[in-house]
Amino acid sequence: MTKQATIYHNPRCSKSRSCFELLMAHGYEVMEVRYLDNPPSPQTLGQLIHAMQKSPLEITRTQEDLFKALKLDQNPPKNDQAWLEMLSQNPKLIERPIIQIGEKVIIGRPPEVLLSLLQSLQAP
Repeated sequence: MTKQATIYHNPRCSKSRSCFELLMAHGYEVMEVRYLDNPPSPQTLGQLIHAMQKSPLEITRTQEDLFKALKLDQNPPKNDQAWLEMLSQNPKLIERPIIQIGEKVIIGRPPEVLLSLLQSLQAP
């Protein structure tokens, strides 16, 4: 049975590349989603944060210049759906990389988080 994973990432990011390489080294067939070119829909983002048990704000890159330019610190979206729509329209603000293996979804930052997940999935 083939092990499969999906990674939402920016290949220009060293942490994203490290996670991609880690998945490959562990024998995963990786579906690569370059989220800056192909932003996930609000619905997809909602499914991912639900699986991670996180809020939209927790997957938002709040230190990004765009976050401040959009004044999201002063005037945040009114609800989760509005956050998800904003993230889908501004994918640069999505924390990366997001990795999905089956029902498990994590933010692979630092890459050791992914390594820990991979080790737990191999445990008998």
